[in-house]
Amino acid sequence: MRNHHNRPVTRRIVTLATTTTLLVAGGLAAAGGGANAAVRPGAATAHSATAAAAAAGNPDPTSGPHRQALDPVTRKKVTVYKPAGATPVHPEKVSHPGQDGMGTVTSAHDGGRTAGTRAPAVTAAPAGLPGIDVSSYQGNVTWSSVAPNIDFAYAKATEGTYYTNPDFTNQYNGPYNAGLIRGAYHFGIPDNSTGASQADYFVAHGGGWSGDGKTLPGALDIEYNPYGAECYGLSKATMTAWIWDFVNEYAYDAGVYPVIYTTNDWWSTCTSGDTGFAGYDPLWVACYCTAAGTLPAGYGYYTFWQYADSGSEPGDQDVFNGTYSRLQALAAG
Repeated sequence: MRNHHNRPVTRRIVTLATTTTLLVAGGLAAAGGGANAAVRPGAATAHSATAAAAAAGNPDPTSGPHRQALDPVTRKKVTVYKPAGATPVHPEKVSHPGQDGMGTVTSAHDGGRTAGTRAPAVTAAPAGLPGIDVSSYQGNVTWSSVAPNIDFAYAKATEGTYYTNPDFTNQYNGPYNAGLIRGAYHFGIPDNSTGASQADYFVAHGGGWSGDGKTLPGALDIEYNPYGAECYGLSKATMTAWIWDFVNEYAYDAGVYPVIYTTNDWWSTCTSGDTGFAGYDPLWVACYCTAAGTLPAGYGYYTFWQYADSGSEPGDQDVFNGTYSRLQALAAG
């Protein structure tokens, strides 16, 4: 197994078209201390689909049940109130949740490339710490063979409020036991149930966070609909409200804000472009391109980049935008 602690600390990721400077800490802000607490700016007193997208910023309530949660972007603790979202509007007929994974769905939509501005396909792994993400499609992985070649792994845990990955124990505990930093992700189906209920289901079925330095914050996979209309039949305002509902409930349950996995193409098509998420949720961008390109609104850098749906290791191929010590910091909070 590679000696992670002796990895070079000067590695840099491919320059982004929208990034003027490469921020330090692999997607974690350099300023601020993890022990500091702050009340979330811009919070509203009501939570509705219309109000949620009316202005950039977190629309969660300012009263009611609350707790302290880590904002991994600012590295400060904030007060998060339990949300009260109001979806779905017309649940999908779910038929193949075991086939719905980051790479399988993204690749079916041209690898996250934006129509009319297609970037060349990636031909080699970009610079950065290598990692993978897996789902039941990969089955049981022999982690002793994979671990020497990567630094982290994410595994699909859940979808909606109806599916758990049958291979999750192997894919989540296996990396941990092999000395890797691991995480879990949830495939969101926004029109089937509220964001809060899906976040609850995710945390209850393996998506929690322990801040042990080896467990990354859970990730929300929010992207193309594998069952029908690209945006799930939701308006941009309603979709944005659903995502806020999920990330706030996850923070309330797990004590940390989640990572958001998406493509710029889907995000710009299906959400209101609320820049507020960039203040709470590290970005995991998917684009099977030679450069990650334009990022979702508000984000000046990415934390993870899924650059291919296959490669030398099982599952989808990813890189972390920073040094190993910063990956540990994200896991440790």
